[in-house]
Amino acid sequence: MTFFHKNEQLETLGSKIVEATKAEFPTLAANQLAVTWIVYDPPVVVNTGGALSVQEFWKYQVRGFSDRGDERTYPASVVKLFYLVAIYEWIAKGMITPSTELDRAIRDTIVHSSNDATSLVVDMLTGTTSGPELSGGPFETWQKQRNIVNRYFQSLYWEELQTININQKTWCDGPYGRERAFLGELMENRNMLTTNAVARLLHSIIGGVAVSSKASQAMMALMQRSLDPAELAEDPENQVTGFLGGGLPQNATLWSKAGLTTTVRHDAAYIELPNLQPYLLVVFTEGKANSKNETILPFISQQFVEAMKNL
Repeated sequence: MTFFHKNEQLETLGSKIVEATKAEFPTLAANQLAVTWIVYDPPVVVNTGGALSVQEFWKYQVRGFSDRGDERTYPASVVKLFYLVAIYEWIAKGMITPSTELDRAIRDTIVHSSNDATSLVVDMLTGTTSGPELSGGPFETWQKQRNIVNRYFQSLYWEELQTININQKTWCDGPYGRERAFLGELMENRNMLTTNAVARLLHSIIGGVAVSSKASQAMMALMQRSLDPAELAEDPENQVTGFLGGGLPQNATLWSKAGLTTTVRHDAAYIELPNLQPYLLVVFTEGKANSKNETILPFISQQFVEAMKNL
């Protein structure tokens, strides 16, 4: 059973937004947009500092809407949220030792979306390193180790995670050597996520039940984004401009993780607005023309702000 239940009101509002977006952006084909929207009705069970136990938290089935929410898509840097949860889990279990350098890498992975930092995090999670091609047994062992994060998330038995793949590093120019071989000749072993999978993971973090209450709060702190125009202007890669945060009023509070390549533009966000219910929004868009378009995600975000006013 999925973690949210569908609702007529949200279905109507969400469907209108999807149709309005396609009408506004003709380059966005029907199979190039995926959306998951979760609304937190009173009593709000997220961003409470972990006031609820894991068992109590998952008893609350929230209202939600999704359009193509189960469609597998290359997630770009949104996958870093999964590595974030995994690294805190490994630390909590004593599987790796915390260090100043690891802390720096974790921070830069989320705050600045650094691929170099993510490389270290993945190495620490899996006990593997990049390098020249391997053959036979050594490569088989290496591949098994690289799938440890997949195995961890499958062990949660969340319906939304059944079809995902999260065993690849993120790159600037692309993989070489053993990394390229692991990706597969046709890149069939790429990272793949769905908006529903990302929504559930983000839901657990803001609910304070990802790893632990303390760990969840630390993750939230890394994801919080400033909407101050002066700060955004100083950082052209701020994960707000051209993303969901770009469609929010300045009095909003935003926690998010964006993803961008030459073929995708994604964002996963938890948003709080004065006098409105908090909500979670995950949007994936595909296509070269759409990835370059910095107005699509802000447009969608604005539509959902208006929808929240109608609840």
